[in-house]
Amino acid sequence: MTDLSAYKNIWVWAEQKQGKISSAVMEALGVASGLAEKRKSEAWGILLIEKNEKQARELISHGADKVILVENPSLKFFTDEIYAGLLFELAAEYKPEAILGGATFYGKALFPRVAVKLHTAVAADCTAVSINPETGDILATRPCYGGNVLAQVGFNQVRPELVTIRPKSGKELSPDESRKGEIVKKEFPPEKFVARTKVRETVKEAAQAVNLAEADVIVSGGRGLKGPENFHLVKELADALGGAMGASRAVVDAGWVPYAHQVGQTGRTVNPKLYVACGISGAIQHLVGMQSAHIIVAINKDQDAPIFKVATYGIVGDIFEILPALSKKFREMLKR
Repeated sequence: MTDLSAYKNIWVWAEQKQGKISSAVMEALGVASGLAEKRKSEAWGILLIEKNEKQARELISHGADKVILVENPSLKFFTDEIYAGLLFELAAEYKPEAILGGATFYGKALFPRVAVKLHTAVAADCTAVSINPETGDILATRPCYGGNVLAQVGFNQVRPELVTIRPKSGKELSPDESRKGEIVKKEFPPEKFVARTKVRETVKEAAQAVNLAEADVIVSGGRGLKGPENFHLVKELADALGGAMGASRAVVDAGWVPYAHQVGQTGRTVNPKLYVACGISGAIQHLVGMQSAHIIVAINKDQDAPIFKVATYGIVGDIFEILPALSKKFREMLKR
């Protein structure tokens, strides 16, 4: 039987891309700090990076009590085989109680690999994380059945417990540059940085310049725009609000905009502070991808459109008149 007393501290894998730490990491650190406080332990950041101690100090300012730093040129680009091996080695040595990370493209690739190596399980794509007061195990809440049901899943006295957290589900702690914390640099032999695959470069598409999963404001367009030539109206409002442009599956399937903009069950699941749906009727496939937004504004000429059932505010009218007027007004107000 596992000696649970040997496992301490709540870890957060600090996902980074070309030296920049993902915002999902800071949100996970906020969750980890809350869990660590309840468990009377510490929140640790695990940073695997090409070379940059500055990012380790950034993690401390956002709530990490200690950061384990591994630097190597092979860590410039994410390679799940290398990252999983290193995280396994660190977990086997330090025995964390739990390891948290973002439910991002990288997180979804990494955590199952690590779970297999550690003979444990993963609670994936969670929107809330707490501690079972009776057992001390983590309780995680995650959407199921297309977002129609919220299921609570738990661990049965296993360690470490792996959890990926959906971006925008956790609350990032305010950075405190005066926070003190320890940075532990770990060295590994060269063979630990060898993988069967090698990333030579990454190419950032223009359509992905703003990450929908991390955007605070999203303006999405649907078939109500009548054609791709009118989608500039959505883009203009998104720019005026300092947000990202989204789209329904119907317009992506029609080839009006690239798939990177698709919001919905088969696209991106988002949780922005503000979601503006323009000419979107509100099919269930789309709703499950955006209905957790804090504020939803629906603009549609059909007053009976299903989108109005989930909207915080609704505007019934012609989007070809409403969108330019809103863009103009917000540019004036926000001086954009």
